[in-house]
Amino acid sequence: MEVQGMKVVPAMDGKEALNVLKTDPNIDIVLMDMMMPEMDGYETIREIRSNPKFKQLPVLAVTAKAMMGDREKCIAVGASDYISKPVDIDQLISLLRVWLYDTI
Repeated sequence: MEVQGMKVVPAMDGKEALNVLKTDPNIDIVLMDMMMPEMDGYETIREIRSNPKFKQLPVLAVTAKAMMGDREKCIAVGASDYISKPVDIDQLISLLRVWLYDTI
């Protein structure tokens, strides 16, 4: 993604991701791994969406389990879209273009 000119700000778990969002006002989109230690992606997305400041922030759920109903479950907790692992880079770039259209 950095090759595409994007600045990537990593977070190792949900709590760290929430702290990054609170301290960095320049976050335009979140790629949320649904299987994280301590605070999983579902809980983290719910927490992000509970803050009115982040209601419109695009959150793309990324999951390794690509099971039936995963997409619907991710969308139900507040994800904007969904992509499964292994991530197809072209598909990811396409999703990012769609969700970042207004900020480009």
